[in-house]
Amino acid sequence: MATIGFIGLGVMGSPMAINLVQAGHTVAGYNRTSSKTAAVVEAGGRAADSIADAVAAADLVALNLPDSPDVEQVLTGDDGVFAHAAPGTVIVDFSTIASDVAIRMAELAEAAGLMFLDAPVSGGEEGAIAGKLSIMVGGSDDAFTRSLPMLEGVGSTVVHVGPSGSGQTVKAANQLIVAANIQALAEAIVFLEAHDVHTAAAVKVLGGGLAGSTVLDHKAQRMLDRDFAPGGRIDLHHKDLGIVTAAARDAGVVTPLGSLVATLMASARANGDGGLDHSALFRVVERISGRFDQATN
Repeated sequence: MATIGFIGLGVMGSPMAINLVQAGHTVAGYNRTSSKTAAVVEAGGRAADSIADAVAAADLVALNLPDSPDVEQVLTGDDGVFAHAAPGTVIVDFSTIASDVAIRMAELAEAAGLMFLDAPVSGGEEGAIAGKLSIMVGGSDDAFTRSLPMLEGVGSTVVHVGPSGSGQTVKAANQLIVAANIQALAEAIVFLEAHDVHTAAAVKVLGGGLAGSTVLDHKAQRMLDRDFAPGGRIDLHHKDLGIVTAAARDAGVVTPLGSLVATLMASARANGDGGLDHSALFRVVERISGRFDQATN
């Protein structure tokens, strides 16, 4: 079993760190808001009081942070991971960031005598809690092999998809597919409600056919209940779709559906829904359909 420094104990990071403790790893968790270490400590981990404290004795360092600047600061800052991790340490970044940033972090890690994997995850809070995340990993074969016991402690589908940056490219594609599915589901439910169909029954039968999907299974009931408590937040998916559209432009690839759903996600954010679950795209469809009722939403 490994000694792991886990940095970033939010909605995803906390249950992931807990699963690693329960799998038998020694985990030191660090978060800028120190109270967020409580659940990890209760599970049997240790609260680190600094990045240096979290990583100094670690074989593996895990990150789960909101965006590229956060990852860069935690890694390259004066009191960051690169300054304090022991030579040969493998850094596994579970964050969703731009692929060019992941490639640059891998190069800087190598120059510092460290190893770096970009390993973004999909599955949301439910998958993180259940330890059934899908993890798309970019980096060297050696770093992947060394990190595999930790990766398998938090994920049920762990795939090495290529060199550094590849994990983030695959995650961008994932976020495009998920956003498009959520948007289509939101439109379908607003459509069904407008026709006074027994909507829950309709969702059930749709789920049994070709329209069935993981998004339908996990997000349809939220829309029916108007329950948009955050799992995957609009703010973060908005950021991810920015990565998608920029990467598509750089590659000369046209993503018309991606551009449209990015605009709708931005609309949700502009209307104050950034802190809600991304299933709150439903509220955008209601608004532009003239069916939004503030009292029930």
